[in-house]
Formats: sequence, structure tokens, C-alpha cells
Amino acid sequence: MKKEKWIRATMALTILIGLIAPLTTQAASRESIQNESIYDLLVDRYFNKTIENDFEVNTREPSAFAGGDFMGVVEKLDHIQEMGFSMVSLGPVFSTETYDGKRVLDYGQLERHFGTSEELKTLIDKANKKNIGVVVDFPLQQVSSKHIWASDQDKASWVISNENGTVSWDLTDKNAQQAVEKAAVDFVKQYNVDGLRLTGIDGIDKAFLNSLIDKLKTENDKLYVLALEPSDANFDAQVASGQEDMYRNIFKNVDLDTAKLPQFSTDQPVIQQIDSINTKRFTANAAEENMFPPTRWKMAMATLLSMPGIPVMTYGSEIAVNGDKPPASHPILDFNTDEELIEFIGDVHSLRNDSAALRTGKMDMLYNEAGLMVYERSNNEETWIVAINNTGGTQSFDIPREVIGDKKELRGLFEGDILRQRDDGNYRLVVDREIAEFYNVTNHKGINKGYLAALALVYILFMTFIYLVWRKGKQRKAEEMKNSR
Repeated sequence: MKKEKWIRATMALTILIGLIAPLTTQAASRESIQNESIYDLLVDRYFNKTIENDFEVNTREPSAFAGGDFMGVVEKLDHIQEMGFSMVSLGPVFSTETYDGKRVLDYGQLERHFGTSEELKTLIDKANKKNIGVVVDFPLQQVSSKHIWASDQDKASWVISNENGTVSWDLTDKNAQQAVEKAAVDFVKQYNVDGLRLTGIDGIDKAFLNSLIDKLKTENDKLYVLALEPSDANFDAQVASGQEDMYRNIFKNVDLDTAKLPQFSTDQPVIQQIDSINTKRFTANAAEENMFPPTRWKMAMATLLSMPGIPVMTYGSEIAVNGDKPPASHPILDFNTDEELIEFIGDVHSLRNDSAALRTGKMDMLYNEAGLMVYERSNNEETWIVAINNTGGTQSFDIPREVIGDKKELRGLFEGDILRQRDDGNYRLVVDREIAEFYNVTNHKGINKGYLAALALVYILFMTFIYLVWRKGKQRKAEEMKNSR
């Protein structure tokens, strides 16, 4: 814990003395989806604040409602803010049969276990005041067979029954399209959410999806419309096919093949995530390899937060939650745990939030082989070198002068080392095993005479103060002895 506090103090001092280029504040980040990072949670599994909505709650039954609610998320917004996320995704919030919100009963009603309309509006308002945007899932398929549309005879022609007992909508039917569009637009009109994530879009016609996106943005031109699955439609951001498996296969152990990473490091608005609400937890992959999950998570999150794209982290990853599939992978979040991983995520996130280069700058991969990745993130104002040593041993790499330039310094913000140009003109970095380091590139200033002079002045003033205190005490003691005679 002492080391993490020292790291935070070091980063704060670095920023304070101007080693980092002019900063972009998180408050201004809602200009582009590329500036965002998303914390993905399930309302029911987060925190139970309001007992009035605990209808038939059973925390001992994994598939039952556990009591988490909108006001519980409000209660723990500081936790999300501490980790540095700019947006929180709540999952589906509509009336539902299941705790995860996926088996929607009515798009026009909120789930009573989660809270009231006013409480959701309070959550959105409180989050926005902390510069945290709110995203809600809108399931388009696989909803409850008891959905109010399923029992409506006028809608029977576009209700499709699925083998798993759920229903979907025939979205080639104009009436079905209009009903879904109206439901989504009405929700956005009533609640000032910052994003809507469409789920269950597999197989849905691209033209309809684009029409729905257009109508949502007509209602709110600042709304982000996201996709949980790969799609060719005009989403602001979406998941790339195969991306999760790629990250898992890189970080579940050390010394693994990293060759596929650059193909997901594009300027396109790609969601970067290592697992999701609906998949196996990455912790389970690490445990299967007999690796220490928090360290695996550090390596993964340092990479996700420094790559181009929109990083998304599933709730509980900050405490290395395990589980192969729901509901085991959806435990109630335990907030009374060690904070080392939480602080690490917050530290890396603070760099990303304060650096436009780390969020939206150009990326150049300098080295990428068997677990050691060295890449540059830069824009016109600042340059970073990120070194991810996901190997079983200490690694070194020479950065050519052609990349960095002459007379530069590379200041590592986590391990505290300073790299300067060697006699051969290159810059050699040495990184211990399973360590991620961020180097800020600055001009080599040599000895800071002004700083040394100020330090000397502070020392002289301090010693003068000590002398005066000593002298005053000696005079007081002499007077006391004189008066006692």
C-alpha cells in the first residue's frame, strides 16, 4: 500500500512541475467516444441501498434478485470515480423476469427491484455531476415470453418464439420496427442518459439498425449508441470479433504470443475489453493457468487503458472476481477487499484521463514479441512510451534515436527511473518481469539550477528557523533561572 501511495504522489508531483504537456480534463471528455472509458455493471449485483424495493430478494440463491438498486449505484459512484472511469453502464433497467435485466417484460416500465423513475433520474444527475456518463442496455431480442407485446393479438404476427423459451421480434415487419423505435426513443426522451447500448443485434438488418440509430440521435444528438456485438451498422463504438479471446490468450499467462494485438489497435472506435457481463471471467482463465489473477489484471488493464479505443471493464474485475458463466460470474460486489488493484487501475486511468495522446493520439508499435510490447502514443503536444513486460523475466529494449530524438529524457512514472540518451544515441529501457511502465518523453534539461537554488533557500530558512527557536528557548531558560534566584 505504501508503494501505491508513493506512486500517486510521484505522478501528482510530475504533473505539478510541468513534465507532462497541457492536460485535457475528464470533464471535457464527452466530446468523442474515443475519450471515454466504461465501467460495466449489473444494478442488482452492485449495492443494496434501498430496502423498500427488496421484493422476494434472496441473496443465497444465485439466480434470484439480490437487492441492488439505482440508489446503491449512487452510493458507490465515488468507487467508480476513484478508478477513473468516465462512464458507467447499468445493463438493462426495464421491467424484467431476471436479475440481469435481459428477460424484458415491458420497455415502458422500470424494474421495481431497481427503483423508481425518480431514483434513476437521481442516479443520472449525480453521476453527471461527477463527470460520469450513464449508459443503459436496450435488448432487441431474447426477451421474456411474458413481454406485454407477446400477449397482444395485434402484434402476434411479428412475435418469434425461441427454443430457450424467450421471444424476439420480426424486425423485417414495419409495425415491429416502429414499435421498437418508439420504445427506444421514448426511453431516451424520458431519461437523459448519455448512451444506449443495443444488445441482441445478431442477424438484425443493418438498414433497420441505422434507422434506429438515426432516430435516437435525432432525439439526442449527443447520445452515444453502442453495440454489444460486432456490427456493420453506424454505431459510435462496437466490439471487434475475436478481440476478447485475443486478450485472454495474451494475458492469462506470461510469455504468450502477442502478434495479433496490433490488428485491434486502430483509430476506429473499437471497444477494448478482456471479458464482458455475458462471458467467462478473465480471472478464471488466469486461475486455470495457476497464475496470480491481480497481476494478470494489472498487465491487461495497463494495456487496455493505453491502447486506441474505448476500454470497458466489467464490475468486480477490480477485485479479480471469478466465474465461468452467469450467475456464478455475477456475484454481489464485495467492497471490503484489498485496494491494491483498485489503486493501480486508478493510477493508470489518471494518466489516460489527463493525456490526450494516450486517449486519441497516434500509436506506433516499436517492439512486440512473446509478451514484451513497447509502443509509442503521441500527438503534437506530448509523447509517451509504454512498456508492457508480460514475460517471466527482466527485459531490455533499445529505443532508437530516430524515434525519440536527441537530448530527451524518458521519465517512468511507476518505477521512477529516468532514461537518458546513451553514447550510441539510443535510449535503453529495462523493465522487470510482469511490470507495466509509462515513460513521459521530455527535453533533457540537465541540472535544474533554479530548483537547486530554491531547495538551498528552503534549507537555509529552515536552519535559520531552528536557530531562532533554539536561541529563544535559551533566552527563556536564562530568564527563568534569573527569576528563581
